[in-house]
Amino acid sequence: MPPQQPWTTAEADGDAVSKKDLVNFLHAHATYAFLKSNKLYGKAANVSKTAKKPDLVKAYQALFDTDAFRPDGVTLEEQAEQAKQAEAAEQKEKTDAVEEKKEVLNEPPKFSKQVLKKGGSDRKPKKGETVSVLYTGYLPDGSIFDTNLTGKKKPVALRFKVGTGRVIKGWDEGLLTMYNGEKARLKIESEWAYGKKGVEGKIPPNTELTFEVELIGID
Repeated sequence: MPPQQPWTTAEADGDAVSKKDLVNFLHAHATYAFLKSNKLYGKAANVSKTAKKPDLVKAYQALFDTDAFRPDGVTLEEQAEQAKQAEAAEQKEKTDAVEEKKEVLNEPPKFSKQVLKKGGSDRKPKKGETVSVLYTGYLPDGSIFDTNLTGKKKPVALRFKVGTGRVIKGWDEGLLTMYNGEKARLKIESEWAYGKKGVEGKIPPNTELTFEVELIGID
């Protein structure tokens, strides 16, 4: 239950109510978040010295207007500790995410490339550009598991935005190294192919794949 308002705003603004009275009331009833946002969290004696009376009166009225009271039985110290733990956990998540990103950026390539035919220009695709590709994929035993080279029919190129995660990482990274018109053999480790899951009925888990890829267009 919120406490009764001991003073009207006018009374709180008067000489009969001191800054210390207001600070003690706020610290006794307001949430940690409310005090923090109003810059009133800290030792009561220090807050009483540094805070201005009009700001304390404004916070006192805002406390009732926003109903920012602590639940019964919860101390300010307990809320402050919970908030600090939450902030520490959030900061750890951010730090871990940054470190993970650094690891990814510093990760050595998990593919090798052998040029089978040089490109007809000095243009390489950039991330986000649409590429057109002819390809054949081989399992380690040399068997073909996928291709868009259909023999007699004119092949239909695979088109996608390179470097955006639309295909396996080995393709994204490998194609970014190729010149327009180039044909290459990409040998891709499983981590940059289909990994532990593989593709049911086609590619076993943890399988290194080989692709013969021809980059025939960049839009």
